[in-house]
Amino acid sequence: MLEINTIKNNPDLIIKKLQKRGLDVKQDIDLILQLNNQRIENQQKLDEMLAKGNQLAQNIGQFAKEKKFEKIEELKKIAGQIKIDSKELIEIAKNIEEKIKKQLIRIPNIPHDTVPEGKDDTNNIVIKTWEREFSDNTNKAEKLLPHWELAEKYDIIDFKTGSQITGSGFPVYKNLGAKLQRGLINFFLDYNASAGYTEYIPPYFVNEDSAFNTGQIPDKEGMMYHINNDNLYAIPTAEVPITNMFKNTRYNHNELPIKCTAYSPCFRREAGSYGKEVRGLNRLHQFDKVEIVQICDPKYSYKILEEMVEHVTKLLKELGLKFRIVQLCGGDLGFTSALTYDFEVYSVAQKKWLEVSSVSNFETYQANRLNLKCVNEEKKSILCHTLNGSSLALPRIVATILEQNQKENSITMPVVLHKYLGFDSITM
Repeated sequence: MLEINTIKNNPDLIIKKLQKRGLDVKQDIDLILQLNNQRIENQQKLDEMLAKGNQLAQNIGQFAKEKKFEKIEELKKIAGQIKIDSKELIEIAKNIEEKIKKQLIRIPNIPHDTVPEGKDDTNNIVIKTWEREFSDNTNKAEKLLPHWELAEKYDIIDFKTGSQITGSGFPVYKNLGAKLQRGLINFFLDYNASAGYTEYIPPYFVNEDSAFNTGQIPDKEGMMYHINNDNLYAIPTAEVPITNMFKNTRYNHNELPIKCTAYSPCFRREAGSYGKEVRGLNRLHQFDKVEIVQICDPKYSYKILEEMVEHVTKLLKELGLKFRIVQLCGGDLGFTSALTYDFEVYSVAQKKWLEVSSVSNFETYQANRLNLKCVNEEKKSILCHTLNGSSLALPRIVATILEQNQKENSITMPVVLHKYLGFDSITM
C-alpha cells in the first residue's frame, strides 16, 4: 500500500508513473488528498478540544481546593459536552481513515523507472536467454514427446487418478516421479541455504489480515481457496506466511538483510483456465514450490534484487535447462510489485516458454501494510523493502527436465540431482 505522505508530496509524479500500468488514477489520488485534508482538519479540532478539556480539568481541581463549588458545576457541564463532542470527532476520524484505506488499496504499486510501458505480456522485454553449449540429446524436437505422454510412458505421474480423487489440476506423483519431486525440493532448499537463506516451514493456511498484508487480498482474492467456517485461506505461495512473520517489527539497519527460504505446497484456483494451456503440469491447482524472501534497508534493495536474479540464474544453469529472463512491462506487472523479472524455461515438445519463477521488489508496498520498519544509517525509522522470488516452482521444472532430457527409451537426470535422487535416469 502506498504511503500517504508519498502521495501528498508527489501526486502528479505518481499519476504519471501509474500510466505505465495503463491506469488513470487521478480521481483516486485527488480523493485521497481531499480525505487527508479532512483528516488533518478533524484532528486539529480534536486536539484543540482535548486541550480545552485538560485545562478544564485543571481548573476544576483548583476550584475544588478553593472550595468554589458553584463554579465547579458549571465547568463540569462544559467538560461533559466536550467529552461528547470529542467522541463524535474520534468517530469521524475513524470513518475518514477507513475511506482513505479503501482508496489506497485500490492503487497498485508505483512501477520502477526501468519498467517498460506496455499493455500485456506481449510487451515484456527478454533480457537474457541461456542454453547449454552442447547436449547429448540427439533427438530432433519434432520427435520429442510432451511431458504428459512421458509421464504415462514411464509411469511416474498419474493425471487420471488425481482427477478422479479431486479434479483436474491435482496430479498424483508416483514411483520415480515422486522421488524426483522430493529430490528437487531438497536440492532447492540446500542451494538456498548455502547462499545464506534461513529455512522455515510455515503454516499452509493464513488469516485474512495476513493475506491482505502481502497483497493477495483484495487483488487476488478469487484465486485463493477459502475455508468459510474458519475464515482462513490456503496459501498460493510461501511468500505470504513468511513475509507476515515480520509484521509489527523494527530492525536496526545492521540486522538486515533478513534472508528466508521455505518449501510449501501452493494452492491456486486459477479460475477460467482451460484447454492446452493447462494440460499436464502446465498449470495446476496444487503444486510444490520453494520460495526465497528478503527484508532489507531500502538503500540496498535493488542491489539485492540483482543478487536474487543471479541466484535463480545459477540454479537453472545447474539444472542445465534452457531458459530466458524477461522484464515485465507496466501492464503485466503484479499489483504489489515495483519491478519483476520472470524466468521461463523452454518446453521443447510444446515449443513454448513456461514461467517457473518471478523475482520481485515490492519496495515499501507490503511493509506499509505490515508495519515493518528499520532504523537506517541516519538513525531514522523508515519502512523496509521486501523482495521475493521462486527458487523454484516445481511442476514446469519437472516438465522441462523430462522433455529436454528424453531419449528413445530413457530420460537422463541432471547430474546435480543424482545424489538427491539415488538414480541417474528414468527407464522403462
